[in-house]
Amino acid sequence: MESNTETGDKVPAEVTSAQKREDRLKRFRELHLKRNEARKLNHQEVVEEDKRLKLPANWEAKKARMEWELQDNEKKRECAARGEDYDRVKLLEISAEDAERWERKKKKKNPDPGFSGYAEAQLRQYQRLTKQIKPDMESYEKQREECGEDFHPTSNSLIHGTHVPSKEGIDRMVEDVERQIEKRSKYSRRRAYNDDADIDYINERNAKFNKKAERFYGKYTAEIKQNLERGTAV
Repeated sequence: MESNTETGDKVPAEVTSAQKREDRLKRFRELHLKRNEARKLNHQEVVEEDKRLKLPANWEAKKARMEWELQDNEKKRECAARGEDYDRVKLLEISAEDAERWERKKKKKNPDPGFSGYAEAQLRQYQRLTKQIKPDMESYEKQREECGEDFHPTSNSLIHGTHVPSKEGIDRMVEDVERQIEKRSKYSRRRAYNDDADIDYINERNAKFNKKAERFYGKYTAEIKQNLERGTAV
């Protein structure tokens, strides 16, 4: 028998042990629930991390860009509903510091990376030409009616030599080719090699340096150079 400290009554040992056992089971159940909850949270975190790892490297920037576009479109609709000019409202919200920063960034940005290879030059030419294309839906529908099933050819379709370009399309191609020829004629071309010229360089880089030096200091060093060639230099 054990005494109860509050009432002073005797408590049977079986009741005390049963109560302790019930307390231990209760704590065990609580720990078991906490463990399951922690396991569930860890699993969710692992799934989220796996999703983040599978996203593109610039996903955060793309997400921010899409959110900005949604907000921008919402502002456009609000301005249109109020009958206001969106560009004017947008300019009023831009601070002078932001405007100066954007202007500096625009000046530093070079839209033309220059020639880096024939494949890149061909890609740039393709992109430039495709941007100029404006779809003509009337011609598209007319051509689809004329071609019928061959408009979407299969492996059994014979379409070689059946397409005849329009006069307008030929004129556009001729104008574009003429513009390209005129533009190329203005390029600075590489000068032909002169076999009779004096060789005073060891490589192409040194030759360019010598030409620059000759351009700026040639009139001052002409007499010295002639004396050295004649062997009369003092």
